[in-house]
Amino acid sequence: MTNSSAQQSSSSAGDATSGTAAPVLDVRALNRATLARQLLLHRSTRSVRDAVVHLVGLQAQNTRPPYHALAARLDGFGPEQLSALMARREVARIVTLRSTIHTHTADDCLALTPLVQPARDRELGTFRTGLTGVDLDRLAAVARELVEAAPRTPAQLREALGAEWPDADPRALAVAARCTLPLVQVTPRGLWEESGQAALTTAEHWLGRPAEPAPEPESVVLRYLAAFGPASVRDMQTWAGLTRLRAAFERLRPRLVTFRDPAGVELFDLPDAPRPDPDTPAPPRFLPEFDNLLLSHADRSRVIPPALHGRNWRGNQAYRTLLVDGFLAGLWKLDADALVVEPFGELTRARREEVTAEGERMLRVLYPGASYDIRFGDVVSR
Repeated sequence: MTNSSAQQSSSSAGDATSGTAAPVLDVRALNRATLARQLLLHRSTRSVRDAVVHLVGLQAQNTRPPYHALAARLDGFGPEQLSALMARREVARIVTLRSTIHTHTADDCLALTPLVQPARDRELGTFRTGLTGVDLDRLAAVARELVEAAPRTPAQLREALGAEWPDADPRALAVAARCTLPLVQVTPRGLWEESGQAALTTAEHWLGRPAEPAPEPESVVLRYLAAFGPASVRDMQTWAGLTRLRAAFERLRPRLVTFRDPAGVELFDLPDAPRPDPDTPAPPRFLPEFDNLLLSHADRSRVIPPALHGRNWRGNQAYRTLLVDGFLAGLWKLDADALVVEPFGELTRARREEVTAEGERMLRVLYPGASYDIRFGDVVSR
């Protein structure tokens, strides 16, 4: 389906009274649409801040992934640009989506935290046995006073809270503080090549303004579709770590268009969002571990071929991933003197040249003062 035909057929796809069956988008159509939303089909000239807003944050379990993610997506990006925003407290690292650390704008730090509180409540529930006798309201007040007096490392927070509740599990106390308060990691943590230990304070204290009410779910549905659509209700629930979002999609149905995936699952989308021709070329991209492209759908076959399911993970550890023709095609790592590419299958000479050129670009952007060779390792079979 070309973009034009998709737009023509979608004019009635969102009309529940039309009786017209929703068009089917095959895997390549979904792949190209998602890459376009993710700024991976063509690099964007957006500012770093605008990109972070559009992508609704960047996965940041480790400190370098946000920089690698933006290097793959933005034209003219330099790591100092994101570091400068972080140093000015215009963006920050905070636990939000899926109860994992993300780099968000200040606005999203304050707005998204209350939206995803149910996921944080579920996480807290798994530590209840270690919190017997602990009044969570008092714990939140004590923890707030501690971290706003001075940023605390997790170890310091455990120790201080343990002194207040000596019979409780120190780790559970620290988790409770993180789940009941919007805690950000203060700089220099997260700055490019300047990172240190994680130290925590509240988002309100760090950003200098109070928390905001949770946004209406519908507004976040629209943002999710703009960055990850077309998508199902389950896809967004997977991305956010939330449940019961069906009602928000239904309220938006008159404003959206609908499709079906090859398995017949209903997909929602914005009427004017890009849905490129499935044959649109997709250049290679080097993505970081935990990139949201690979984590934000219940059905990840639009990016991860079924035969490669689970190949970019081992236990709780994710590997840095290589996209070729828009799909997961291998892993990569930086050794002492080389960028090592480990494909999952044999690459043609032309593909290897494309991957090499993209690798050279990534190295120039992120490591301009270093000297790295580019080597192709053995085909990964694990």
